[in-house]
Amino acid sequence: MDFFTGVRPLLFSYVLINGILITLQTKEEVLLDMKATGGELGWLTWPLDQGDKSGWEVTQRTLNGSQFYTYSVCNVGEREQDNWLRTTFIQRRPSASRVFVELQFIVRDCNSFDGTSLTCKETFNLFTSESDADVGTTFRKGQFKKVATIAPDEITSKNELRINTETRVVENLSRKGFYLAFQDIGACVALLSTRVYYKTCLATVKSLASFPETVAGGENQALREVSGACVVNAVSEELPRIYCTVDGEWVVPVGQCQCNLGYEEVKDACQECQPGFFKAAASGDKCELCPANTQRLDSGALFCPCLDGFYRAPTDPPSGPCSGLPSAPRDLVATTTQLSTGKLHLSWSPPEDTGGRTDITYSVECQRCEGNVCQLCGEKVRYEPASTGLTDNKVSVSELDAHLNYTFTVEAHSGVSLFASQATPRSNRPPSTSALTTSLHYTEPPRITTMRLVERTSTSLSLSWDVSPRIRLQPRPIRYELTYRKKDDNLDVTTYIVLLLEKNVVQISDLAPGTAYLFRVQALGSDGSPGGSSIEEQFETSPEGRLTQNNTAVIFGAAVVGAAMLFVVILVLFLRRRKRNSHSRQGPEDTYFSSSEQLKPLKTYVDPHTYEDPNIAVLKFATEIHPSHITKQKVIGAGEFGEVYRGNLKMPGRKEVAVAIKTLKPGYTEKQRQDFLSEASIMGQFSHQNIIRLEGVVTKFKHAMIVTEYMENGALDRYLKDHDGEFPSFQLVGMMHGIAAGMKYLSDMSYVHRDLAARNILVNNNLECKVSDFGLSRVLEDDPEGTYTTSGGKIPIRWTAPEAIAYRKFTSASDVWSFGIVMWEVMAFGERPYWDMSNHEVMKAINEAFRLPAPMDCPSTVYQLMLQCWLQDRSKRPRFGDIVNLLDKLLRSPDSLKIIADFDPRVSIRLPSTSGSDGSPFRSVSEWLESIKMSQYSENFTCAGVVTMDHVLQMKNEDIKNIGVRLPGHLKRIAYSILGLKDQTSTLSVFAV
Repeated sequence: MDFFTGVRPLLFSYVLINGILITLQTKEEVLLDMKATGGELGWLTWPLDQGDKSGWEVTQRTLNGSQFYTYSVCNVGEREQDNWLRTTFIQRRPSASRVFVELQFIVRDCNSFDGTSLTCKETFNLFTSESDADVGTTFRKGQFKKVATIAPDEITSKNELRINTETRVVENLSRKGFYLAFQDIGACVALLSTRVYYKTCLATVKSLASFPETVAGGENQALREVSGACVVNAVSEELPRIYCTVDGEWVVPVGQCQCNLGYEEVKDACQECQPGFFKAAASGDKCELCPANTQRLDSGALFCPCLDGFYRAPTDPPSGPCSGLPSAPRDLVATTTQLSTGKLHLSWSPPEDTGGRTDITYSVECQRCEGNVCQLCGEKVRYEPASTGLTDNKVSVSELDAHLNYTFTVEAHSGVSLFASQATPRSNRPPSTSALTTSLHYTEPPRITTMRLVERTSTSLSLSWDVSPRIRLQPRPIRYELTYRKKDDNLDVTTYIVLLLEKNVVQISDLAPGTAYLFRVQALGSDGSPGGSSIEEQFETSPEGRLTQNNTAVIFGAAVVGAAMLFVVILVLFLRRRKRNSHSRQGPEDTYFSSSEQLKPLKTYVDPHTYEDPNIAVLKFATEIHPSHITKQKVIGAGEFGEVYRGNLKMPGRKEVAVAIKTLKPGYTEKQRQDFLSEASIMGQFSHQNIIRLEGVVTKFKHAMIVTEYMENGALDRYLKDHDGEFPSFQLVGMMHGIAAGMKYLSDMSYVHRDLAARNILVNNNLECKVSDFGLSRVLEDDPEGTYTTSGGKIPIRWTAPEAIAYRKFTSASDVWSFGIVMWEVMAFGERPYWDMSNHEVMKAINEAFRLPAPMDCPSTVYQLMLQCWLQDRSKRPRFGDIVNLLDKLLRSPDSLKIIADFDPRVSIRLPSTSGSDGSPFRSVSEWLESIKMSQYSENFTCAGVVTMDHVLQMKNEDIKNIGVRLPGHLKRIAYSILGLKDQTSTLSVFAV
C-alpha cells in the first residue's frame, strides 16, 4: 500500500519548505543528515527477502531542483509486522558520548483505512547498536537496544498531511561508532528526515580566560569540567575552570583572571592604561586617572609620581594624590580666664591652604622676655591639653608670671611636613613650617582680699574692700562688679542685683530692716577681663523702722513669680504622670499590633464546604473560563482526579500566558466533581506571590478543569534532587523565606494547610517557591485553641506534628512543625525525611524525643530554627511571622550562615557499617552507590579500578575527586558515606539510643 495514496502532494511540498529545510546549527555538530545527503542513502532494510510482502521502501523526490530521499512503510492490513530500517555506520567523535536524534515523519490515521482496526498501528520504535567497525550488511536484531517508542503528535488524514518532529537522546556511547534502526510493527509511516548531532560548548572567553570548544557531557557527566588559560597580560591565582552542560552552555566559571599591573579589561582582553591613567595592582578594576598634583606618564603606567613641591606621606597609598605643605595659622588671639590667676587662652584660625590634607596638627612654642633677653619658657609653663600634636585650634597656658612679656609661636603641621627641609618655598605659598607669632605683656588680674562693713541703718548698708597690692601698678583705673541678694530668698526665684563701680566703696539703700544680705565683689582688669572674686560675705540691716512701699512691691512681685513657677512645675508633673499611665495601659499586644499594617482589617478565609451548594462557592471565588481560550500542549503529571497538562491561556484583551491545567477524568461522580472544584474555591481566595495563583475554572462544560499559573521547574523536592549540591545555603534560605511568607499569609487568614511538604511546593524559572495543593487543607474553627478535628482520613506521618497524629488536632502550630520538615528537605536537597524508616518507627522515634539530624552543610542558625519548629509543646513553637523575620535577618547578614551545624553521617546517610538497610553486606560497589543515589558514578569507580567495597574503604577525598566526582554536594555525600562505612556502629542502634 502506498503511503501517499489520497494525500495531496502540494501540501506535502509546502510543509517541506516551511518545516524541513530551515534548520539551525547553533552549537551542534552533525554526524548524519538524511536530507542533506542528496544521493543514495544506502540504508539496510530487513528482512532482506519478504516475498510478496513489502517492508521499508526508499522514494526519491525532487524539491526546488534538489533531490532528497524518504523511507516509508505501510503494511497496515497484515498481522505481525516486523520491518527494520538500519542506517549506515555513524562514526562518533571520541568525546561525544551523548547524541541527539531528530526525526521528521508522517503517520497515517488508522481510521483512514477500512478494516484495519485490529492490525493498524500509529507508532514505530527507535533502536541503536554500538560497534567499533562497520559490519556491512550483517544484521542481528539482538545487537540493538531500544531507545524509545515514537508516537506522533499530529495524525495525517486522507486530505491533510501533518509532519511531526521528535528528538530523542542516545546516552552513554563509548565505542567508535553506532547504527540507528527503525522498527515498524504495523503502522503507515513516512520517514522524511533523520538528523544525528551532538552539542558542543563553543570556544569562548569568560572572565579573561579562554576555553576551547568542548563536547557536551552525557547523563553520567552532566557538567564537564574544562580548564582554560588567562588571556595575554592577565593572571590568576588558580587555574581557570568552567563547566560545559549537556545543553552546550558554559556555567560556573572558577578562578577568575585579572589584568596585570598597568592593564585593564577591554572586550575580553587586557589593554594598556591610556596616558594619564595608571593601575597599581593586578585586579579586575579599571585604570584610574592620575590623582591631583601628580605627573601623567605614558601608557601602561603603574603609578603617578608627585609633581615638584608635592609629596606623599609614608602612610599614604602609592595610588593616592600628592599633597603640599600647609600655610601658616591665622588670627592668633590671647585672652585671660575669669577666675584664675596666671592663665591664658590661645586660639587661632586654621591655615588658608591645608595642602590638600586633613591630618593638620598644631604646636605651640612659648618665650619669656625680661628687658632685651628672651628665652624659652621651659617646663614651668603648663599647656592644656598639650603643646604639640594639637588637633583643635586652641590651647590653655598657665603658670605665667605677672609683668613679663611672652611670645607665643603657633606652627601648622601635616603628614608631609617632614619633607619641609627638602621643599623650595614658592612666592605664592608659604612652607609648612611658617608660623604666626604674637607678643603680649601679661599682667596678673587684680584680686579682692578683704570686705568689711563701714556703716548700717535699717534701710542701708555701707561697704568697702581691699585689692591685691599689685593693683596699684596698673596704669588704668580698675572697676568693680558688686552682686548682692537676700539671704532667705527661695533659690528658685532669687533676685540678684548687680552694680558696676569705679571705687572700692559703696552705700546701698532701700534695703529691708532687720534683714541679712549676701554680697560678692569682683575686680575687673584694665582690659575689662574678670579678675579674682572675694568670698561671699553676709551683712544685716538694723531692725528699727518698717517696710516701705517699694520693699512691699518687691516682695509681692517675688511671691507672684514663685506662684507662677510652682504652677508650671505641678502642670509638668501631671502631664508626665498621665503619659506614664497611658504607657502602662498599653500591653505587649498593643505594641505588637501598633504598625499600620497590623491595624488593617484582616481578610478571613471562608470554607467552601460551609456552602449548601458547593457550585456557589466556585462561582464566588473563581473566574469561569471558556474552553476555547485554553490550549493543552503536553501531559506533565497525574493528580488524584485526572491528568495535569501544560498549556496556554489566551483571554480576550490579555497576553497569552503559560498555565497548568488540571482535568477531571471521565466517569467521575458528582461528589468527585465537587471535591475537585473545591480546591479552586480555596485557591481563589488567596492572592500572594508565594501562593500558587488560580487563573480560573471550567465548570459549565462537560470536561471540568482547574487552570493555575505554570511553574516551570515543578515540585521542589524533585527539583532539589535533580540539582543536588548546586545551590549555596544563602539561596536555599531564600527559598525557605518565600515558603514561610506564603504560610504566614495563610495563617493570617485563619487557615491551616495540613499537607505542607516539599512535594507540594512548586518552583518557577526564577526559583521562586509557591505553596500549592490544598486538597487536605481546612479552615481553623473559631474556638479558643483554633483547631480543626478530623474524623479520619490519611495523614502524611513524616510531615505531621505529633499532636495532629495522636488527636487529629490541626493548627497553624502543626503547620509550623511541617515547615520545619520542609526546611530539612530543602537543606538535604530533597532527601526523604526519616529515610527508609516505617511510619510506625517514625512515630515511635518522635515520641522518644528523636529529631532529624542536621543535613550536610546546614548552617547552625537554620538547624536551630528547625528544632524550634519541632518542639513538643506546640505553644512554644515560633509563629510564621517570627520565622519570616528570622529568615529575613539571616538573608540580610550572610555571615550568620557560615557556622555549620554538626553532621553525623551515621544518622544522616543511614549506612550501618558496610551493610545494606537489611543488615546484609553490600555485594558490590554499584549496589552501594545505588543506596546513596550516586549510581551515575558507577562507571567512574570501575574505570579507576575501585571494584570492591574494600577498595572503597581505602579511598580519601582526593581519590574521589580524581575519579571524576566534581560537584561539591556529590563529593561530600560519597565522602561522608565512606566515613559511615568505616564506622562499625549501626545507625539503627543510634536511633535506639
